[in-house]
Amino acid sequence: MNDRFLAERCALVTGSTSGIGLAIARALGAAGARVGLNGLGSDWQIREAQEQVRAAGAAEVRFLAADLARPEAIEAMIAEAAAWQSIDILVNCAGVQFTAPLDSMPTERWDQLIAINLSAAFHTMRLTLPGMAERGYGRVINIASVHGLVASIHKAPYVASKFGLIGLSRVAALEYAAAGSRASGGVTVNCICPGWVETPLIEPQIAARAAAHDGDREAGIRELLREKQPSQRLSLPEDVAALCTFLCRREAHNITGAALPVDGGWTAQ
Repeated sequence: MNDRFLAERCALVTGSTSGIGLAIARALGAAGARVGLNGLGSDWQIREAQEQVRAAGAAEVRFLAADLARPEAIEAMIAEAAAWQSIDILVNCAGVQFTAPLDSMPTERWDQLIAINLSAAFHTMRLTLPGMAERGYGRVINIASVHGLVASIHKAPYVASKFGLIGLSRVAALEYAAAGSRASGGVTVNCICPGWVETPLIEPQIAARAAAHDGDREAGIRELLREKQPSQRLSLPEDVAALCTFLCRREAHNITGAALPVDGGWTAQ
């Protein structure tokens, strides 16, 4: 399929040098968008991410460096992006995780997770949504988590940040719901809430469980997902990216304020 419906649009995707964020950047690039990348990694990893998005079909690709824990760095990143082209699509995918019981959670970890997982999205949204409203088209897609809908032990700052991200997104969706028109595409703000996604980060957990099944990786995956994800199937980063890309279509102008689970039935239980 060669549907370049995002030609002339510009997207900024945070956390896009690997994993889900990179898959989203590739998908938006394949739809014709200019794509601004932001994320961590070595110089080689950043160049490789840019090449992947360019190869997918992006009209142009740039890397926009910023420490998302610092509001002034976010402001500088958005200003740099706006000088390139007005941001039509904002995807907040950057996130960090740390697990520990509530009573022994390091306070600096709480501050870090809230800053990157929640406050950074507030700052990028407050700086880009007014321009989207002026132009009559805009998409904000915040990558939350099933942990924005249900809780798990030992994840207090992560769960708090993701619940907060969904609440923040709903407020913004209401405030900008009337911007634009059906013809222009309107301005929408949504969250995608993935469950287990097949990324390198979970490979050690799969391997540990596969070892108990004579190295059978599929058995390891089923064991990992058995308790919470009824489908017993991992999502791919590209699955999340496909939903993200659909939300950017003009036809999605009335999908706003939603928290869309991609979780194999996890939150239906």
